[in-house]
Amino acid sequence: MPIVQCNGADIYYEDHGEDDPLVFLHGAWAGCRYFEPQLTGLSDEFRTVAFDFRGHGRSAKTELGHTLAQHARDLHVVLDHLELENAVIVGWSMGAIVSWEYLDQFGSGRVRALVDVDMEPSPMRRDDYDYGSYDVDGLAETLRSIQTDPFELIERQIEALLKEPPSRVLRTTMLDEGSRTPPSIKGAMLLELLCDYRAVLTEIDVPTLVCAGADEKWRSVESVEYAADLIPDTRFELFEESGHCLTVEQPDRFNRVLSDFVESL
Repeated sequence: MPIVQCNGADIYYEDHGEDDPLVFLHGAWAGCRYFEPQLTGLSDEFRTVAFDFRGHGRSAKTELGHTLAQHARDLHVVLDHLELENAVIVGWSMGAIVSWEYLDQFGSGRVRALVDVDMEPSPMRRDDYDYGSYDVDGLAETLRSIQTDPFELIERQIEALLKEPPSRVLRTTMLDEGSRTPPSIKGAMLLELLCDYRAVLTEIDVPTLVCAGADEKWRSVESVEYAADLIPDTRFELFEESGHCLTVEQPDRFNRVLSDFVESL
């Protein structure tokens, strides 16, 4: 099993194909299996790489380090280990925030472009912010669910993440991935939803593709469009037949859009 040691944690990764690297970053309580259609479907054109964040998937369930800043530092080690330069970093949901945090910490010297897959600049509602998927009551309710009935919470999230009810195979995958992150780590990561990356987005200096699912139950399309408005050089793409999980709901179209974007750079 391919493993890289990242700041005290064994991180599982997948690496397919060759040539221009695409690096995929998954969402909270998920894993790199959400990118299976991209890892295999695009490996004839690109070098496709994905890894499970610490505390997720097949990576180590460490006691410490479950922050956006640490995930970005782990990404830095993965890029070093695989000797990746001029990478297009594709971040879905929380993975997009990790890509923004990476640029804020390390700059864009090794990054050719970014792709934001259905993520808004701040997940929390604020007085000076018209969007936000969570408020304090919502965080408290999620924390209680994590501690009292984590599997029922995963079931509710599967329903909320997708436009249509999933196939048996997809549902099994999502349930398996969601259950791999221990409740203690899920709870620790909830505080990271207090983040606000509006100022960081205005400083992004690489081309960025922003994608949103039209039938979004998780967050509003307008909130994702707002991210595109903040980033200086962006292209926006709406996926009419998707909810939050574009990479598995419309994999063929997502692969075409991503490939066209990379070829245009």
